[in-house]
Amino acid sequence: MLIDTHAHLNAPQFDEDRHEVIARAQENGIRRIVNVGFNQETIPTSLALAEQYEFIYSTVGWHPTDAKDMTEEDLAWLESLCSHDKVVAIGEIGLDYYWDTSPKDVQDRVFREQIRLARRVGLPIAIHNRDAHRDVVQTLREEQAAQVGGVMHCYSGSWETAKMCLDMNFYISFGGPVTFKNAKQPKEVLEKVPLDRLLIETDAPYLAPHPYRGKRNESAYVRLVAETAAEIKGISVEELAEITTRNAMELFRMT
Repeated sequence: MLIDTHAHLNAPQFDEDRHEVIARAQENGIRRIVNVGFNQETIPTSLALAEQYEFIYSTVGWHPTDAKDMTEEDLAWLESLCSHDKVVAIGEIGLDYYWDTSPKDVQDRVFREQIRLARRVGLPIAIHNRDAHRDVVQTLREEQAAQVGGVMHCYSGSWETAKMCLDMNFYISFGGPVTFKNAKQPKEVLEKVPLDRLLIETDAPYLAPHPYRGKRNESAYVRLVAETAAEIKGISVEELAEITTRNAMELFRMT
């Protein structure tokens, strides 16, 4: 049994064969999928997917690249959705200094507002962090994110940064890039992350693992991430699956 803790199966890349993609995930032992809603367009479709499939859950949040579009009404809308029985986290939220689509000060404000929201409603947070490691950690500390914890989605930072996140009650999640032959740092970090804080994901349709690199990713491929993680940890795939499944169930309080 495996859990894909971060996917975008409501993305248009799956419009032609979404049901088949989801069926393949089940056939490959993926028993839970956390699908991510991250703006005004994707939140409703993510929730609809979670309502359609019993084993799919949803997050709701505002992505940093879309931060400039979030209004006070949107924040109130997010809060109203947190009582939905299939919503398991606020996310993905964070900072993105790679794509120049929202000013840094706006990203910072929207990030902080959503951490405060998570603390009000008692939900964990799923963090998007691209080229903003120092500021993400500082904001998490200042906003007392350790009160709710969460997951560092598709982690790409150093072990030093990972340790800081672990100290704040966060899990570290790895996706397809850890399977790449040249992924030295992610492999080194995964080796050091405690098993009880480890998660795996796909970020489908993005970041497909080897040997599908550059192609459309899908939840069934989380098994390839599990195989690489198990090899790095020196344990069986079955044990890795059992541990990461238990971690995900506990973090997201899934039944």
